[in-house]
Amino acid sequence: MSSVSQEEAETKKTSELSLRLHEYYKGKIEVELKCPVSSFQDFSVWYTPGVAKPSLAIADDADLSYEYTNRGNLIAILSDGSRVLGLGKVGPYAALPVMEGKSLLYKYLGGVDAYPIVVGTETAEELVRTALYLSPSFGGINLEDIEAPKCFSVLEQLRKDSTIPVWHDDQQGTATVTIAALKNALNLTSRKLKESKVALVGAGAASVATARLLFLSGLPKESLIVCDSHGILHPEREDLDKLQLRNPWKYSLAIETNGERKKGGIKEALEGADICISAAAPGPGVIKPDWVSKMSKMSIVFALANPVPEIWPREAKNAGAATVATGRSDFPNQVNNSLVFPAVFRGALDVRARSITDEMCLAAADSLASYAEVRGLTDTHILPTMDEWELYTYEAAAVGTKAIAQNLARRTKSESELRDMAYRKISSARNKVKVLMKEGLIPNVPG
Repeated sequence: MSSVSQEEAETKKTSELSLRLHEYYKGKIEVELKCPVSSFQDFSVWYTPGVAKPSLAIADDADLSYEYTNRGNLIAILSDGSRVLGLGKVGPYAALPVMEGKSLLYKYLGGVDAYPIVVGTETAEELVRTALYLSPSFGGINLEDIEAPKCFSVLEQLRKDSTIPVWHDDQQGTATVTIAALKNALNLTSRKLKESKVALVGAGAASVATARLLFLSGLPKESLIVCDSHGILHPEREDLDKLQLRNPWKYSLAIETNGERKKGGIKEALEGADICISAAAPGPGVIKPDWVSKMSKMSIVFALANPVPEIWPREAKNAGAATVATGRSDFPNQVNNSLVFPAVFRGALDVRARSITDEMCLAAADSLASYAEVRGLTDTHILPTMDEWELYTYEAAAVGTKAIAQNLARRTKSESELRDMAYRKISSARNKVKVLMKEGLIPNVPG
């Protein structure tokens, strides 16, 4: 059996098991109590008449909602289901299992209470309004699985108008973990980003955000070439006028990048490039080995599409790539958003941040890259894995510290205090699951 068919068989097996277990457990999350209830007399404290006292205090000072409720550890995962995973526009109902899964990851990896909210709307304006209407209930909002270019305008508007941090994981999460991986890949190949030529394959949510963080990290705009499904972006493209109206974010990349004014497709974009970062259509065969062979020596190739990378890692390696990463856990160097978003929100919530900035994203990337570097870098180990859960405490502290430095925090803590806070909350979440499983309150997986 070929390696490809083995992977397909394993994917089918996992999918069938997932369907059976989702039916058995009826989802992955539920609401539990966090305060003691010994008798019905306790209701007079937790509810009426006692609850009037904290409510009146909050009425005088809204920030006390962080002290007297769970708002300070609660975020909304907001989606319209317009671009779910690799499934596309499946709608809000079909998006709900994915949002529940995201909630699970937030709690187990970051100690963050995250509640899925799927909405039956398709316009950017309604999504923005919905997020703002929900804001009093939450300490932050994670936008999820929203199609481009709508996702750009929604995030951009909410970063201006919201008083709580708003994050779009498909943009900022992917970009942050990609920058972290790239830092260590550059280290291994003795390159500097500002002296490198980068080809960005794909111009969707992840790629646009990655470009923004690359520029903030020191890459000259003229050293980036972006390639979408119609070819390389450049100022003379025939569709540029339409692009300016429909997707001004991609339009800006067409105007500002590609100093060599290259034309063509992926093949031409990769020629002479030092780095290829691809978040395009699933492969294989989207990127050809021969194209990788035309890149510079000791090239870096990130093929991040799921479930199948744009080029198989072995093909990229055989074609001359020194370091290869994918979005899959069964290959070395998984570039996985789950290494980022739980810690970013852990850090933002712990300082009660008003926003999540690009500088906070880079602080997370630096922390993540440093954690891997301390443990030793190789061409098959440029990032930690989710098993190394203490990395989230360092990352959260770095994010919180940056928010404080940018005057975006409602409260100030030292970096060591932030790390201790993160450690307690994450370890508590993990231990609770163990206890519930041991006691049978979370039943074992059937048969």
